[in-house]
Amino acid sequence: MTTEATAPPTAAAPSQRPTQRLTQLDALESEAIHVMREVAGEFERPVLLFSGGKDSIVMLHLARKAFWPAPVPFAVMHVDTGHNFPEVIAYRDATVEEHGLRLVVASVQDAIDDGRVVERPDGSRNPLQTVPLLDGITAHRFDAVFGGGRRDEEKARAKERMFSLRDEFGQWDPRRQRPELWDLYNGRHKPGEHVRVFPLSNWTELDVWRYIERERIELPSIYYAHEREVFLRDGMWLAPGEWGGPRTGETLETRTVRYRTVGDMSCTGAVESTAATVADVIEEVAVSRLTERGATRADDRASEAAMEDRKREGYF
Repeated sequence: MTTEATAPPTAAAPSQRPTQRLTQLDALESEAIHVMREVAGEFERPVLLFSGGKDSIVMLHLARKAFWPAPVPFAVMHVDTGHNFPEVIAYRDATVEEHGLRLVVASVQDAIDDGRVVERPDGSRNPLQTVPLLDGITAHRFDAVFGGGRRDEEKARAKERMFSLRDEFGQWDPRRQRPELWDLYNGRHKPGEHVRVFPLSNWTELDVWRYIERERIELPSIYYAHEREVFLRDGMWLAPGEWGGPRTGETLETRTVRYRTVGDMSCTGAVESTAATVADVIEEVAVSRLTERGATRADDRASEAAMEDRKREGYF
């Protein structure tokens, strides 16, 4: 009896092999996770800035995916102005408890109380965040700081590197930034210096919302249409609060609004909207001609170079 040998399967020609293409969101997610793992492997004490805003929420989600099933291997830090939206602080605290995170709070109020910064006449504390941020980085010896900045938001952010070197004073010098060819990142720094890291650099606002939809990420309710008391100032709908608004002549009105970005209540404007779901928001953002910072952040309107100045000082 003869036994016929079974021929090995013939490999398909390269042109016949099925190809798998990453979607845009897959590619962005992969890049961000790669950056986070690079930082975790290269730096001793990274920290992730977490305000309860959508970009920091997406960053935390990516960090959890990057290191799953292990816990996130670094702390999260919130630069707390004291003029926060209650919904956002509630979300921050619930998230920290749910995922067992270590939260570091850098308080603007503490900096005011001990004389490191001085309260502004207009009540805005957004520009006062730089000193508490840098003091928090120094006190905890953080050498890499994840931020949620994206290049589509604003001109100063558009020219930022993925790894942004900051000197011993936390300041940014464009002449010291390194090339990032072939996605190679240089985190080398001297004692006292640190590196800001922006995993979402290449994302757009629309990418963020599509990712939130795909991953079913929960956000604070403030991002969706709701009725709220607001008043009009310089073309922006601001919410009343302890920071001092409204002023004489500014009338409170109840409007259906939502927030595209979240920051200090004194400078974060709402937009009139009926977008009550993620799908509604995606549809709204897709046709918008203004970035969320350009449309709703009064601090960026202070001057043509407002964000550039803050970056040089050490905030962004």
